[in-house]
Amino acid sequence: MSDDMSQDVTDYLAKTKPWQQDLCATLRQTVLDTVPGVEEVIQYGKPHFNLAGQNTAVLHVAAAKVSFMVFGAGEVDPVPGVLRSMGNGDRKVVDLAEGDTVDTDFIAGLLRRTTGLD
Repeated sequence: MSDDMSQDVTDYLAKTKPWQQDLCATLRQTVLDTVPGVEEVIQYGKPHFNLAGQNTAVLHVAAAKVSFMVFGAGEVDPVPGVLRSMGNGDRKVVDLAEGDTVDTDFIAGLLRRTTGLD
């Protein structure tokens, strides 16, 4: 486990199905590699990634999917079948099911846009 990883998040992910663990591990590492200084915490029962005290992203594991949501995405257009809007559009979500792979380039680009790194 890297120094940037929270043991609480590691413990949370260890309780998920193996395919979910694989997706979450890839998403988690993509966030850590893309957003310098991001911190992992458990908030509202889910792994959140915070930067300078602000929510940047969250992982949500459900029975049949893993959802990866980014905050501050009001300027990012939804992509049918890939990226959907939540609430007022400031949050965007990628849903992944068993057998899916993470498009790390897409996720990294999304994170760079929503955190102002682009």
